[in-house]
Amino acid sequence: MPAKTIPDRSIRICADRGGTFCDVHASFPDPENPNERKEIVVKLLSQDPANYKDAPTEGIRRVLEIATGEKIPRGTTLNTDKIDYIRLSTTVATNALLERKGHKHALLITRGFRDLLLIGNQSRPKIFDLNIRRPPPLYSGVLEVDERVTLVGYTSDPKAEEHAVQFDENGKITRGYRGAGWDGQGNAEGPGEVVQGLSGEAVRIMQRPDMVKVREDLQKLYDDGYRSIAIVFCHSYTYPEHELQVAALARTLGFTHVSASSQLLPMIKMVPRGVSSTADAYLTPVLREYLDGFFAGFDEKLRDGKVRSPRVEFMGSDGGLLDLNNFSGLKSILSGPAGGVVGYALTSWDEEKKIPVIGIDVGGTSTDVSRFAGRYEVVYETTTAGVTIQSPQLDINTVAAGGGSCLTFRNGLFLAGPHSAGAEPGPACYRKGGPLAVTDANLVLGRLVPDYFPKIFGKSEKEPLDIEASRSAFDKLAAEINASVSDEKKKDLDEIVYGFIKVANETMCRPIRALTEARGYATSKHILASFGGAGGQHACEIAQLLGIKTVLIHHYSSILSAYGLALADRAYELQEPSSTFYTPENRNTLKARLDKLDAQVREELGRQGFEGSRVHAERMLNMRFEGTDTALMVLPTPADGDGNEDFEAAFKRVYKAEFGFLLENKSIIVDDVKVRGIGKTFDSLGDSVFKEVERIEKRPVDPEKADSTYSVYFDGVGRVKDTPVFLLTSLHVGDTVKGPAMIIDNTQTIVIIPGATAVLTSKHLYITLE
Repeated sequence: MPAKTIPDRSIRICADRGGTFCDVHASFPDPENPNERKEIVVKLLSQDPANYKDAPTEGIRRVLEIATGEKIPRGTTLNTDKIDYIRLSTTVATNALLERKGHKHALLITRGFRDLLLIGNQSRPKIFDLNIRRPPPLYSGVLEVDERVTLVGYTSDPKAEEHAVQFDENGKITRGYRGAGWDGQGNAEGPGEVVQGLSGEAVRIMQRPDMVKVREDLQKLYDDGYRSIAIVFCHSYTYPEHELQVAALARTLGFTHVSASSQLLPMIKMVPRGVSSTADAYLTPVLREYLDGFFAGFDEKLRDGKVRSPRVEFMGSDGGLLDLNNFSGLKSILSGPAGGVVGYALTSWDEEKKIPVIGIDVGGTSTDVSRFAGRYEVVYETTTAGVTIQSPQLDINTVAAGGGSCLTFRNGLFLAGPHSAGAEPGPACYRKGGPLAVTDANLVLGRLVPDYFPKIFGKSEKEPLDIEASRSAFDKLAAEINASVSDEKKKDLDEIVYGFIKVANETMCRPIRALTEARGYATSKHILASFGGAGGQHACEIAQLLGIKTVLIHHYSSILSAYGLALADRAYELQEPSSTFYTPENRNTLKARLDKLDAQVREELGRQGFEGSRVHAERMLNMRFEGTDTALMVLPTPADGDGNEDFEAAFKRVYKAEFGFLLENKSIIVDDVKVRGIGKTFDSLGDSVFKEVERIEKRPVDPEKADSTYSVYFDGVGRVKDTPVFLLTSLHVGDTVKGPAMIIDNTQTIVIIPGATAVLTSKHLYITLE
């Protein structure tokens, strides 16, 4: 292979390390035409210890070999001179949480609250279960710290503002508390210094921590082998001093990871704040160990963070890229699926038409569903593997139905999932004696063609899919099903197998309805963007079930999580607690706090290399009606109220959409002030797919152009013996394929049902249903 001259700092690499496969997408300047970029796609197993230690590093090594034309032996330290950036999304922390393989750590908590996180918040997910098995807490030990602060006053005081401690602009007390419980002499209900917290609330310090005693206790933990701790003190969201003192002491004693809850996410509610801190202390050390191993495969420049060095960026759970300093276990829980959401959102959205998009990622064991209507939908509290975490994450609904979902017949019901055949032994057709799965059903119905499928099965790992194994297992199941019904209800094999596909499709539709109809959006007014290895086999039928008329399948749909990394923007956000009523008098104060955070966010993004028009800030308030505990993060639009950041009008709009009513006579409380800064990677991604479809000249494809024909079963019409099979690479922009048909490339099979029409554009298959 002749060596090619590639400019320094020009190769852009994105790697998505999933549970089964690691996908790498890279681009570099074409040596023959430097204004154009060439693209490379590498797909490899996430774990293959016999051949390589780390999948992303091995994928990057292969990319560098292809791009430079030089042979790079495995195991050599990779030179990063030619690399512009590496972007990674990883499921390391997610898997550690699901499998409970995180880092041993201790919880430091205010004295008297040692069982708080164990008691939790009284929620009972399985209310009728007689044998409740609660997941154990993440921490291994608890240390109670004798410290205590409390808030002055009480929550539902109707004259709270009148009775509250009053401070001047420097935080000095001008008048003490005057409400119920006042001791008549000091500034509060009892002894103790009164100070102003970050949220503006008055905080009474009842007991400061004895640092000598804390040092002794921490030393004992260190001697017992603990190197990671989580610190959760009462009211630290507004008064973080005690947490910060203990955290600084722990670091001087040699603790390698310290999660102070007030620094992770300074929000009210001690239980989710506490659980989030323990999750961070549990997961971040595992993530750091993995990243240390990753960086060890490259030269020193990759990690030094200098402006002239290649950048390493990570996908956060909220769809924004983070640098190494800001990336943690807590922010990486949805790192994998987030790349896919960014990928479909930025390639399917049209700023003029504004048609909302539903993304459906059909993988091996599960299907991830999300919605995009111009901005990412983010939730602030999520439960993963029984652990409720308070951290911004994209709103992704997951259901246990995918290509590997097991098919069973029980009590007269067809079932698809929730159990999965996994990669080992895999579905019956993988030649390892596995159970029947959705993949087997697609194979028997002709929706997968063994000749085009990678021949990687059996003992030799060189055999094709075994359609006979699938068929004989279905024959047995069909005999069992038909034996359980009367003669007139007996079905033939195809009908039974398709029955299972219908059940799987319906299971995948469930989370889509939860994201649309359950929230007041008409499902049929959306576009379906399908991706993931098994998405193309189900997309048209799922759209038909939901009444959706347009389906988009990107050319890179089977590696869209890696491709999404290439399009993603850098994100940095700051949040502060607040505890004020939203009133015309307070509006300017809140705006001033937003301005301050806005300036800090822009400064940090400037340090990361984003300036001027490439930086966009979203200014938000976390608001709720007084007496309720459901706060909503509100971002006003120019159409709200007076059009000048009218948060009250925006809150009422969002509340009405979410709950269907308003509490008109209640005051509005602001719990948090937040600014999210976005550093744009691309100014524009060019024309949308809709504009391209309107512009291009369409022509029907000659059936003779089909690579082969195959017998495929379709709902309503039965077997179509000579269904044409087209190769995606042999079709040209503007080619129109009418169903029934199949379109196949190296990594996916797309089924076009009767009544559907697919048009090939430069980056998508644009499918319309009648």
